[in-house]
Amino acid sequence: MHIKSWCFLLNLFVGVFSFAFASDPFVYYDWTVSYITASPLGVQQKVIAINGNFPGPILEATTNWNVVVNVKNNLDEPLLLTWNGIQHRKNSWQDGVLGTNCPIPAGWNWTYAFQVKDQIGSFFYFPSTNFQAAAGGFGGIIVNNRDIIPVPFGTPDGDITLTIGDWFLKSHKDLRKNIENGVDLGSPDGILFNGLGPYRYDSTIVPEGIPYQVINVEPGKTYRFRVHNVGASTSLNFRIQNHNMLLVETEGSYTVQQNYTNMDIHVGQSYSFLVTMDQTGSNDYYIVASPRFVNSTKASGVAILHYSNSQGPASGPLPDLSSESDPSFSINQAKSIRRNLTTGAARPNPQGSFKYGEITVSNVYLIQNKPPQLINGKRHTTLNDISFFIPSTPLKLAQQFNVLGIYKLDFPKRPMNRPPVVDTSVINSTYKGFIEIILQNSDTTIQSYHLDGYAFFVVGMDYGVWTENSRSEYNKLDAVARSTTQVFPGAWTAIMVYLDNAGLWNLRAQNLDTWYLGQEVYLSVVNPEVSDPVPENAIYCGVLSSLQRDQAQRVRFSEASLVPIVITRILITLIITFVGIFTK
Repeated sequence: MHIKSWCFLLNLFVGVFSFAFASDPFVYYDWTVSYITASPLGVQQKVIAINGNFPGPILEATTNWNVVVNVKNNLDEPLLLTWNGIQHRKNSWQDGVLGTNCPIPAGWNWTYAFQVKDQIGSFFYFPSTNFQAAAGGFGGIIVNNRDIIPVPFGTPDGDITLTIGDWFLKSHKDLRKNIENGVDLGSPDGILFNGLGPYRYDSTIVPEGIPYQVINVEPGKTYRFRVHNVGASTSLNFRIQNHNMLLVETEGSYTVQQNYTNMDIHVGQSYSFLVTMDQTGSNDYYIVASPRFVNSTKASGVAILHYSNSQGPASGPLPDLSSESDPSFSINQAKSIRRNLTTGAARPNPQGSFKYGEITVSNVYLIQNKPPQLINGKRHTTLNDISFFIPSTPLKLAQQFNVLGIYKLDFPKRPMNRPPVVDTSVINSTYKGFIEIILQNSDTTIQSYHLDGYAFFVVGMDYGVWTENSRSEYNKLDAVARSTTQVFPGAWTAIMVYLDNAGLWNLRAQNLDTWYLGQEVYLSVVNPEVSDPVPENAIYCGVLSSLQRDQAQRVRFSEASLVPIVITRILITLIITFVGIFTK
């Protein structure tokens, strides 16, 4: 074969190869969501599993990778999965909440496809509808740095994901009925570690025969613990007996590295700690998650840290939380968490290069919650005296198809001091505006709030009623950026967020009970210069149900994962062909 012809074919091959792999890599998951029987607290009950596992598998990707998750719903009711802290840049169609997506009907499958664009860190997923998260269906998410982006700490010797959360023996269906009928959740029946009950640290409290979590470690090694509070409503204090926990990241932001002996982790929050196995290992050690801000006589969550050279089981009382009764302890701890301004995250530029404290605020929203109250004879929770009504047609679909009457862009900027109402009221936001939101908790229980699509700056929190003078307390330099923040009872928390991610985004109480009763709102952030087409596999419901195509034609389970295999086979064939031609 002539050398020029070979060079032409080689260049053609390189071009094909480059085209096939020029885009960011893909990672594929096939998940079947179903009920299984488990006994996390020693009593058999139905839990929600993914691929037969409770909790579900860890979803792992690297920043900028594309994630494809094919979900088969084998439950007996509709399902949505949401990705807590994943920002879905300019693609709120994949957010997995009722304001943006029709739920996946029982027996159907649906494919989520999104990019973890410019993100790193520790997150989790969970079912967002029908109180299902109280039955499981949750799991961890890890978004790794690309190799070319330095990490501000040495590579740990191991990576450990822990989902911790309150647990109830009643089914999620019974729990939601109770909430509707005015029966509060009450204290949980126990605290789980990765779907497992407590180690029997006290025979008078913990029954025998309950499986518990064991974390196996090597002496002298350092491990990264990614800890997620996936519970329904209970704040938890996390600690490891006789070990310091070096905080390094929370929900995608690297933090100033500080040692803590314990950390309050509120519902929906995620933290990363580096823990060095610097003890003698003469025995095992307790890992504890105990309820905070609730009166509970039930067992704390207890797992076991097992050194390979351990000579015996953990013993004695659980490590004490000496400041548990001090109301200022938790809020001061939260204020101590600062953003690391000298390191990059998903990009090499420092996190501190975005000078949020120097940006002019374009809008201020003071959002006040209230305890459950009766509206038209039914129990509701409110934000600014509005209990959010979820229409049968998702807001995002209604916006896309210009369907009138589904929602109103009139959410008030202040409490209205009027009788509460049930309504679908949306915050009318300005694309690339910079807004300040003050969350005022008028309830008697601690609440967590989460904003989809963004990481916001937690600039201040304190007890009492927020006033204009409260801004003098704001941290405008190195406030941590995250997606979930706590608001203490009778207190306020102020956040700031730059609205550069177009879409319809859910701001909600992460506590399942208050969320279920209406404590949420959506932000409409429209970029007039960029279209946002409906995904080809979109599910249609409500007034747009007639647009629904046959399920079998919308998505074929697992088919997407064949694409890179086919491309690889074609390229291998091309290589063999070119080599064969060249050697003739």
